[in-house]
Amino acid sequence: MKATARRGLGTGPDEGRISHADRMTVYLAILLALLLGALDQTIVATALPRIVEDLAGVERYTWVTTMYLLASTSLALVYGKLADTYARKHVTLAAVGLFLGGSVACGLAGIAGPLPLLGDGMSQLVISRGVQGMGAGGIFAMTFIVIADLFTPAERGKYQGYVGAVFGVSSVMGPLLGGVLTDHAGSWIPGIAGWRWVFLVNIPIGGIALWHILRRMPLLEAAPGATRPDFAGAGLLVGGLVPLVVGLQIDKQASPWLPWLASAPMAAEGAVASGGWQLWATPGLLALSAILLVAFVRRSRAVEGPILEPRLFSEPVFRRATLATFFFGAAFISINIFVPLFLVSTRGVSATEAGLVLIPFSLGIVISATLAGQVASRIGYRRQIVAGTAVFFLGAVLLARMDPSTAYWQVYLCTILCGLGAGPGMPLFTLAIQNATDVRFVGQATSASQFFRQTGATMGAAAMGAVLTFTLAATFSTLDAELRDRTRGRVSAQAYVSRGGVGLPEAILAAFEERAGEADSPDGAVALRTEGRAVARESADRVRLAFTRASQRIYWLVAALTLAAGVLAARIPEIPLRRTHDRAKMERTGKEAEA
Repeated sequence: MKATARRGLGTGPDEGRISHADRMTVYLAILLALLLGALDQTIVATALPRIVEDLAGVERYTWVTTMYLLASTSLALVYGKLADTYARKHVTLAAVGLFLGGSVACGLAGIAGPLPLLGDGMSQLVISRGVQGMGAGGIFAMTFIVIADLFTPAERGKYQGYVGAVFGVSSVMGPLLGGVLTDHAGSWIPGIAGWRWVFLVNIPIGGIALWHILRRMPLLEAAPGATRPDFAGAGLLVGGLVPLVVGLQIDKQASPWLPWLASAPMAAEGAVASGGWQLWATPGLLALSAILLVAFVRRSRAVEGPILEPRLFSEPVFRRATLATFFFGAAFISINIFVPLFLVSTRGVSATEAGLVLIPFSLGIVISATLAGQVASRIGYRRQIVAGTAVFFLGAVLLARMDPSTAYWQVYLCTILCGLGAGPGMPLFTLAIQNATDVRFVGQATSASQFFRQTGATMGAAAMGAVLTFTLAATFSTLDAELRDRTRGRVSAQAYVSRGGVGLPEAILAAFEERAGEADSPDGAVALRTEGRAVARESADRVRLAFTRASQRIYWLVAALTLAAGVLAARIPEIPLRRTHDRAKMERTGKEAEA
């Protein structure tokens, strides 16, 4: 009897298959696993300098983050199909297990020295981050899918609102916790460096989540008649996403969008160092991605059991909401990345001070996501999403008007407006999609929502980075010719583009000091030093102006993206939230098919 009682969920008086206590225990365990997965997107950032110092892998610095993003994004849709085909408990356990196994491997990377096939410590860490990301991608998708099984659409918004709050909290806690563990956890166990606890701390906490899922979660079996996943199609999907993410993430100074966009020094350096292939890396990877993704789409239309059911796109709610989440993801990531950069580059604040400005952004998300979920059953989802995008749009427009004289309280106001506007969309887009989707495809529809949001964030970060790069390149190109002339060829501004101009004023002062040492008279030396200070100050001002101009362009684009998301959200049909359980409907459909 007990085994039967844990197979599914029902809604009638004699269909109670899981107690309220078990339901809440599973929900909290899933949220705990989600918190760990979300933290690991940001917690590594503050630990990375110490990691590359210990493992001697500075040239692979960005891959520690990129590999996690790559794995979690690539497998999101695959997990959705698996959830629609196999028992969701098993898929969830596999995802959490992969994440914890990857965490152990990350924490032990390099301890035993170089290993066959895995390479040195830094390579081991990058590979382990991929395994960890594979698990995290499943946790992100399965959180919303399991919540859809545990709660009816009418009550689901309340619980999905806390998911948005988890992401908001993790974005603040991650960098702070990473720094604390890196600096102080080394004393816990002699010989275990503090940065390793950034990963190892997941084990006891994640173990608690794993235990409760194992003991309390029902099987949540797939709908009757579910077809096996198209694993060849999954290979095409992952094969297409890998070069897409890599092509968007690699250094655009060394590998520009198009070979003829490279600066002359970079083009010459790339041609010498790599026989010219590096200049074609980005367009080549993006072309390969396009070919494989087109093949994936064509195969999905032809085979039984595709990874993403094409019929989902015939549903207006799914079609418009997923496209809106794509734009939303691009806008959201731009706030996280470029507001701190603006403050550091134009106001000269420390990284810690710049990071603090994101706290109001995260608090805004926590507050509005939670409140939006609480009232979704009473006022629906569309009005809340549209109102949120309007507030987000206002915050982005205000950010686009910032300059170096903007007061801190104004920046805080802008970010809290963006957070309050972004919050409602985090739970409600998914709720709208789940409420409108055929229950047989809820897993695929839910994972598609997460996939398009993450893909939008990846492409948005790349696009905004391109805006920043092109704006700075234009300024530095003009500045380069002037500085070469005024320093007699001693300083090239182009050499400081990748560092955002850091160190350029000091280099100018040193160049004029050198010229002053060669002056014919003391008065000439004084004049050269005075000129050097003026040139250094003028150059620093022009760099700050370039960062200001780039930030303004980026946030006008963010405003446009938010407006596009709002227009799409306004056209999402408002379907009343069902008060019957998806799984009960699924089981009735199966019985009718058998009859």
